Amino acid sequence: MSLQGKGFFIWKIRDCEGGNAQAIANLAQSSGYTHILIKVADGPYAYNINTTGADLVPPVLQALRARGIKVWGWHYVYGNNPVGEANIAIQRIQNLGLEGYVIDAEAEFKQPGRETAARTLMSRLRNTFPTLPIALSSYRFPSYHRSFPWQAFLEYCDYNMPQVYWEQAHNPDAQLRRCVSEFQALTPFRPIIPTGPAYKVNGWAPTPTDIVTFLDTARALNLSAANFFSWDECRRDLPAIWNTIAAYTWNIQPPPPDITQLFITALNSGNPDTVIALYHPDAVHVTAARTIQGSEAIRAWYTSLLRQLLPRATFTLTSLSGSGNSRHFTWTAQSSQGNVRDGSDTLGIFDGKIAYHYTSFRIS
Repeated sequence: MSLQGKGFFIWKIRDCEGGNAQAIANLAQSSGYTHILIKVADGPYAYNINTTGADLVPPVLQALRARGIKVWGWHYVYGNNPVGEANIAIQRIQNLGLEGYVIDAEAEFKQPGRETAARTLMSRLRNTFPTLPIALSSYRFPSYHRSFPWQAFLEYCDYNMPQVYWEQAHNPDAQLRRCVSEFQALTPFRPIIPTGPAYKVNGWAPTPTDIVTFLDTARALNLSAANFFSWDECRRDLPAIWNTIAAYTWNIQPPPPDITQLFITALNSGNPDTVIALYHPDAVHVTAARTIQGSEAIRAWYTSLLRQLLPRATFTLTSLSGSGNSRHFTWTAQSSQGNVRDGSDTLGIFDGKIAYHYTSFRIS
């Protein structure tokens, strides 16, 4: 679930539009943000919980989602209690139904022995959520921070969200290009979604020209998205910067159709060869009754399904989950010979083709 376009980090919900969930969502939508990243944990504790114990995140999350805006959580970690930090991350992801998660790891992980803590935290998180998009938020130039355990974090991540904060300077293009170049030389490399500064510090602040240059450079480098930190400070201190980011148009290319959508379209064509074109030549097809392998055997099965069991059927995708190399979906079908109301399939994907397919359904 790759992010595209402009996003903003929210630190303290109470400091964003007075904590009003609908106001936050309305402003995010009118400003053209495709995703918002909300702080949901700090160390081993949940974050954005008010003094009465109420969780401030769900109302904001629901209001943003109602407007088609993706919501990720972010979590500052310290490494002195990696199991506790992993556990609260797992709890927050599960309870909130987050679409992605950002681990913000900084100076604490430059201490001796913190590589083990990083692997403990990240492996526990990844083992629980094998397909959830996870990103690392940390320093912009790895060459300045060689003691930071980059590999221990990035090998469990899908994305890298470096903090490209050009404080005390006004050269975001040069700094972003250097950031990308340094990470390209690092193993493992992960797609970069940079975070720019939207705050002031020690008499310095980004200029509107800086912001446009940063975003133009991100697009010139074919980066899919860019973020800013933080909504709280930007709205309070730098209204001109907020307006510049909001006014910037990031033309988003529509994503290619998911293989599951292509599969349903192929079924609706009624042509077994169109369906088979989506499969790896050595694919395995499994039902409760049998397992078959290879294009010819699978083509024969679809010939029977589409021409005898469900001729001229209309297939409808009813739910879809999963990402990367795994999909699970449900579907229905209607034909003159019978109907399917409980289709439930799992796909394993290799090199963009279906390599494994388990299907379960009843014709009534």
